[in-house]
Amino acid sequence: MSAKTETAPSAPQRMRPVVGHDNREWWDHINEGQLTIQKCKECGTLRHPPRPMCWKCQSLEAEHMPASGKGIVYSFVVIHKPVIPGYEYPLAVAVVELEEGTRIVSNVVGIEAGDVKIGMPVKVSIEAVDETLTLPLFRPAS
Repeated sequence: MSAKTETAPSAPQRMRPVVGHDNREWWDHINEGQLTIQKCKECGTLRHPPRPMCWKCQSLEAEHMPASGKGIVYSFVVIHKPVIPGYEYPLAVAVVELEEGTRIVSNVVGIEAGDVKIGMPVKVSIEAVDETLTLPLFRPAS
């Protein structure tokens, strides 16, 4: 009889997103290095997060369009505790309003968390945060 061995991750990892039928295409685009926005094929309404039905016309037909990745910090919080393994603290978590009009929740990186401001211009940076997870993060726009 042989013992099955599993290798532990080299470092603690972030919590994993739940990927399912409704958001798989969006995550596939992220893994390819592209931020997209779901668009209703019937009325053209943009929506994020991706979902099966348009809130405006109830259509079940959608496609993903490339996003510019440019936006502004609409709102944010700085998290200090509880400390969860896989994250660096203090952690700036922001609602970013993309120039296309939809909003996305992500982290603002490349700046001290205390220096993040509402209205601050940011740009997406799709980054591998560990060996198996790529996320759209936002950095100050220069």
